[in-house]
Formats: sequence, structure tokens, C-alpha cells
Amino acid sequence: MGTGRATAEDTGAGATGAVGAPSSFLSSATAAVGADEAVRADAGAAGAADRSTEVAVQAALRARPLRFPLTRDSLRCWAYLAAGALLGLVTAVLLLALAALGLGLSVVGVGLPLLLAVALSGLPAGALQRRLLRLVEPAPVPDPHRALPGAGRPARLRTRLRERATWRELAHTLLVAPPLAAAALGLTALLLFSAALVVSPVVVRVLAPETVMLIPGHAVPGPLHALPFTAVGLAGLYLGGHAGALLATAHVRLARLLLGPREEDPGGQVLELTRSRARLADAFEAERRRIERDLHDGAQQQLVALTMTLGLAAHELREGAGAGGGGDAGRGGAGSGDAPPGALALVDRARGEARQALEQLRGLVRGIHPQVLTDHGLAAAVAEVAQRHPVPVEVDLDLPGRLPGPVETTAYFTVTEALTNAAKHSGATAVTVHGRVAAGQLVLQVTDDGRGGADPAAGAGLQGLADRVAILRGRLMVTSPTGGPTRLRLEVPCSG
Repeated sequence: MGTGRATAEDTGAGATGAVGAPSSFLSSATAAVGADEAVRADAGAAGAADRSTEVAVQAALRARPLRFPLTRDSLRCWAYLAAGALLGLVTAVLLLALAALGLGLSVVGVGLPLLLAVALSGLPAGALQRRLLRLVEPAPVPDPHRALPGAGRPARLRTRLRERATWRELAHTLLVAPPLAAAALGLTALLLFSAALVVSPVVVRVLAPETVMLIPGHAVPGPLHALPFTAVGLAGLYLGGHAGALLATAHVRLARLLLGPREEDPGGQVLELTRSRARLADAFEAERRRIERDLHDGAQQQLVALTMTLGLAAHELREGAGAGGGGDAGRGGAGSGDAPPGALALVDRARGEARQALEQLRGLVRGIHPQVLTDHGLAAAVAEVAQRHPVPVEVDLDLPGRLPGPVETTAYFTVTEALTNAAKHSGATAVTVHGRVAAGQLVLQVTDDGRGGADPAAGAGLQGLADRVAILRGRLMVTSPTGGPTRLRLEVPCSG
């Protein structure tokens, strides 16, 4: 039994949009760029490249270093730090407890799923951290993991465990996030204490005549004596704003390093290879369509004109031969309408050859890209091929409407390749083409009752189709046991 299979998985990165980006950071970053225009011009391309990776918080702090603690950007930083601290500490405590429970129960085998859950816990934690970064970072951190559309749960699990990004996210969750969360909690406590000092005169006045001690062992007699503490609190809030910006910058840089994609990741290399292969396939398809148009509008029309000209020449020769015969009877001499011997036969032969060349050219044009596929879609194009096929073909295509262009083209040439193989190699007496769109993907199957034993790796036709299907994140499977039947199954997402 010969079985061939081509499969591809989408290696797209995560979302790259910038929906809901903080506008204040965008404006401050733009202001910083405008202020440093001359410096960047002198620094050259290397300096510009360094700026392109600058954190938005850092750019805002550089643009307004004195007023930064008084802006909304500072409030965003503290909101991000407070939320990150809460998320990091809660996640770390839960995972440590889960790991301890898994190790304790591993002796009886029950703890192994818990340890596996700990290993994969960085995935949701990393996703939450990337979403949380949008509070302070306009440009989102892309998802470093490969997308696996249509893959089963075991395949997803194996793929995630092999990815380096999974372990980087786990390291961020267990080793990096807790210290950063602790630092954020410390700064938050400092911020709250400074805020309490700022309003200390009001507190002293409200609680009077009760004794208020802002420093242990030292009572504050009245609101005026609390004013120095207000100054200290204001200084703490001001310095805390800068400290929060620096800590948020460290958060963002570590998140980019551990939670984002890297160039050396296999997933990133596969993504670039897939994109380049898709670009090559698109360029090839565009060139094929150009050749089809040139043949259809150029050479084919010239052959049609040549056939008509030869037909007119043959007509003129026949008319001339008839007129020449009448003139000889009346004048007894050779008239100017006499045709050379055999000229009419040669013109008829040339006309027949021109018609044959025109038919061959039309078949070539249909093989490059049939016009019916462009005008009427996949079902009509397959029906036309089935009518011209030497083996009886039953077509059962139930499609909701027009499919994306790449999907229709790939499906059409898959059917034509299968029908060609059935007619040339399998000795089939009947072929069935069945197709449906289910769950957002086209499922197409071509079955013949031939002798079977087909080897997909033996020819370039099916291999080229498999490569094209792989670009569309689909699968092409050939099952051909000895004695038949041969089944070719195509599954491709209708998203193209």
C-alpha cells in the first residue's frame, strides 16, 4: 500500500495589531523623537535602530523627565505594576503549591499530570502578562508559539513541550515575575505611605484631640507640625513616579526577552520560510496567469485570424479556379484567375494544421488556468474537466459559493492531476469527485477503481501539489493499496 501525506501548520505569530494602545505614550514617544531629530541624524542608522527598540515608558520619561510623575503615563505605570505584582505573586504561590502537591503524589502516579500542568502553566501566565503589557506598551509583544489549526490535543501538547518559548515563559513565571512583583509591591507600599504623609495635616486635624504619631514615639501636636511630613510625602510621590517608570521599563524589557519570539527559535525560522515560500508560490501563480493571458489574447487570436485568412484564401482560389474555367471556354486562352496546380490543396492543409494548432493552444491555455474557473468557480471548472475526460467521472460538489482564489486554484489542479493519473496509469473505469465545505475548510476526495499501487513520491505532480497545499495550511493525502481503489483527499482551510 502506497500512502503519501503532505501536511502543514500555520506558523503565524500572534496578533500584531495595536488596538487600544495608550495614546499618551504614543504622543510622548513622538515628542521625544522630534526633540532628538538632530542627534539621530548625526548618529546614523545604528542609532535609529537602537531607538526602534526603545520602551515607550523610557521614551516618555526622556521626553518629560521633570513632569513625568504628574502625567497620566505615571498612573499607567503604577496600575501596570500593581496588577503585575498581584498576578505574579498569586501565580507563583499557586504554581509552587501545585508543584509540591505533584511531587508528593508522583510516587503513586497521580502527581504526573499535576507536574505536566506546572510545566505548561507558563502558557496562560505568559499570555496574561503580554496582555497586561498593553497598559504601558503601545506595540504588543507577539505570541512566540506556532499556531496549530486542526491539530489534536496530543499533537498540541507535544509541540508545546518541544518549543523553547514554553520554557522561557515558565522561567519568567517562576523565577523572574516573583522578584519583580515583590519590588512592585515595595514601591506600591512606598507610594501609599507617601500619599498618607501628604494628607497627614488633614488626618491630624480630623483626629484631634487624639494623639497622632507619624513617627513611633513622636506625637504630632497639630496640623501645622505635620506640614514637614507633607513635604516628605510629596518628595516620595515624585521620586516614586520615576522609580515606577524605571521598574516598568525593566518589566517590559524582560517580557520582550522571555515572552516574545526570538530569531533563533525554530518557529520563527519556519515562519519566515513559510512566508518566503508563499511569496514564491504567489509569484509563480501570477506569472502563470500572465502567460495564460498572453496566450489567450495574443497567440490564440493570431491563430484564429490565420485560420480565417486561410479560409478566405481557399475561397478565393476556388472562385478564381471557377472563373478561370469559364474564361477559357469563351476566349480560348488562359485567364488571370487560373490557380497554380496543388495550391488549393496546400491552403486547405495549412488551414487544417492551423486549426489543430489552435485546439492544442486552447488546451494548453486551459491547463495553465481555465477561464471557467475564474468566471464561474470550482464546481463549474471540475464539471467541464469531467465532460472532456476519457474515463466516466461522477462529480458531487456541494459548495456554498465561491471560495478564495488560492483554494479554488489548488483544488482544481488537485482534481485534474488525480484525473490525469487515473486515465494514464490506473486503468480505472470510473472516477468519483466528492467535495464539501465543513467547519471552515474544503474537504475534497477523488476516488478511482483502478489497480492502485500509486506512489506519490514517484512523480513531481503530486509533490508540487502537496507543497502548494502546505502553504495554505492544508493536507494532501493519497491512499493507494495494491488492487485499488486509489483515494486522494484534500483538506484546506477556506481562509486561504
